[in-house]
Amino acid sequence: MANSNKLSQSVGRRKESVARVRLIEGNGQIIINSKPAAEVFPGIIWQKTYQRPFELTKTIGKYTATVKVTGGGTSSQLGAITHGISRSLAQISPEFRSQLKKYGFLTRDARVKERRKYGLAHKARAKKQSPKR
Repeated sequence: MANSNKLSQSVGRRKESVARVRLIEGNGQIIINSKPAAEVFPGIIWQKTYQRPFELTKTIGKYTATVKVTGGGTSSQLGAITHGISRSLAQISPEFRSQLKKYGFLTRDARVKERRKYGLAHKARAKKQSPKR
């Protein structure tokens, strides 16, 4: 891109969620699926979670983020967004990378739902209850 704004794109993942994140120098606004982030994640704790990478790197209000997130539930989408924002910040500056890595924001949380095994009941390890007599 030949414009003067720093642009960084990355993908964040958590469980079944995938978040495509674009960071551009701007006013600090975060747009998730064409809606303001506060509308998608209304709770204070949720808002602090996706703001955490900006707090660590002291870049609150310096970058505008546009995010497209699909799959999974609310919690995994939030994790994917945080991971994607962290990866984008790490692309922008190597010093951001070291700070984010120290706090584990660049590590993809690999925990996913375990697959159901053949011959078992409705969950991954749940067996049918045996009769008592």
